[in-house]
Amino acid sequence: MDWNEEFYMIKRALISVSDKRNLEWFAKGLAELQIEIIATGGTSSLLKEHHIPHVRVEDITRFPEILDGRVKTLHPTIFAGILYLRKSNEQKAQLQEFGIGPIDMVVVNFYPFEKVSKKDPPLDKALEVIDIGGPSLVRASAKNFQDVVVVVDPDDYEWILSQLQKNRDIDIQKRKELATKAFRTTCLYDYNIYKFFSDKEKEFPQEIFIHAEREMKLRYGENPHQKGALYLEENSPFKNMKIHGGKELSFNNILDMDSAISIVSSFNEPFAVIIKHTNPCGAGVGENILDAFLKAFSTDPKSAFGGIIGLNREVDEKLAEEISKHFFEVVVAPSYNETALSILTKKKNLRIIEVNLDYKESKDWRRVNGGFLYQDKDNAEIKKEDLKIVTKRAPTEEEIEDLLFSWRIVKFVKSNAIVIGKGGRTIGIGAGQMSRVDSVELAIKKAILPLQGASLASDAFFPFPDSIEIAGKAGITAIIQPGGSIRDNEVIETADKLGLAMVFTGVRHFRH
Repeated sequence: MDWNEEFYMIKRALISVSDKRNLEWFAKGLAELQIEIIATGGTSSLLKEHHIPHVRVEDITRFPEILDGRVKTLHPTIFAGILYLRKSNEQKAQLQEFGIGPIDMVVVNFYPFEKVSKKDPPLDKALEVIDIGGPSLVRASAKNFQDVVVVVDPDDYEWILSQLQKNRDIDIQKRKELATKAFRTTCLYDYNIYKFFSDKEKEFPQEIFIHAEREMKLRYGENPHQKGALYLEENSPFKNMKIHGGKELSFNNILDMDSAISIVSSFNEPFAVIIKHTNPCGAGVGENILDAFLKAFSTDPKSAFGGIIGLNREVDEKLAEEISKHFFEVVVAPSYNETALSILTKKKNLRIIEVNLDYKESKDWRRVNGGFLYQDKDNAEIKKEDLKIVTKRAPTEEEIEDLLFSWRIVKFVKSNAIVIGKGGRTIGIGAGQMSRVDSVELAIKKAILPLQGASLASDAFFPFPDSIEIAGKAGITAIIQPGGSIRDNEVIETADKLGLAMVFTGVRHFRH
């Protein structure tokens, strides 16, 4: 070919792909535009099978693929053809001197390292799936995007071919967009390789890289004057959520949904929670999901207004009818039957969200100015046999059930946190107060159901016996707390004087 001929801007394309989706169609389109195609081994076999004209890489380099295919495109003839600056007469002369032709388009995707690494393969197998030539080709092409079109995504084939058919070229802005996608692709590819090695190296590696893709733009952030968007990691429960109806999700809706998903995922029995400002304002377990919801709602119907409902069972028509009697912002559940959806979708503004509740997370991220806090997720569980009875009176079997239920809920309430529960439901919740005694008083004040015989959970120890006195006076008969205060003896003595049962967990549940 005469490299001085200016017929098409793109005259020569190199194709080397692992993912061969739509490749036959795309390559045929390039050939019809008289674009010469250079192909590597597997790609060449497919093109040959479909009678698409092309030349093999070794025909260009005059050097065979070696080392079982490890070395095939890593050759000066290929990389000089890609990196050549078309505006440089000096570089043009060098290519002509060595008989090297320009390569104007590079179509490459990589060996599927991420897919293989998820199966936790032996190291030697993982090493064989690390692509070397592919990322090198893509980086070289993206670096020289003004002269070379780089294509890494089969989903781009259609519009690229359409542009070539219309204009015989790809405009500079689109070239830059393709180059940006190319650098993103190599970045993520290297990230997954690094993650495969670093995760096996240590629990808290020296560097941490976060990869999250934008799922959606939001109308605004936490407040109307703030902009916002939702970014998700690959395994997020929000990734494949189904939105069956209602208004657009807001920043605050998603925060509250996250709290709802976390708490309902921690219960195996039918469970319902109502979230306001990321705190539960009511929660309950029941024989069925309707019973659980009614218990949760009965805790604090006033605060439940405009709340987010979290459920860990399918929503049926009976529950849907009950929900539709009240104003809620969002319902989050693992599934809905058809009748329930027909009932709930009549409420035009109600967001009806279906998510996978199997998501489990081992680490927790918290944003701070200019950085992150990184810790183990608070997945500590307390069972009956873990309880340390510290008072003269031991709790009854019924009180133990209530104590353990309240303890499971208090973990999800902002500190200082107090949860009063009885009969598989919350009675009163005190959240986010600067003083623990204030949280106790708030939980009691919020209670509209009888407190007599109820159990109280505190996310951290009681520093003084005053909270115990207030609880006993309100009719509470059993208390669960971590213990560990220098005044534990005073607190225990006060509980004994009031005839209360108290147990220590040895575990704290701060949630800031």
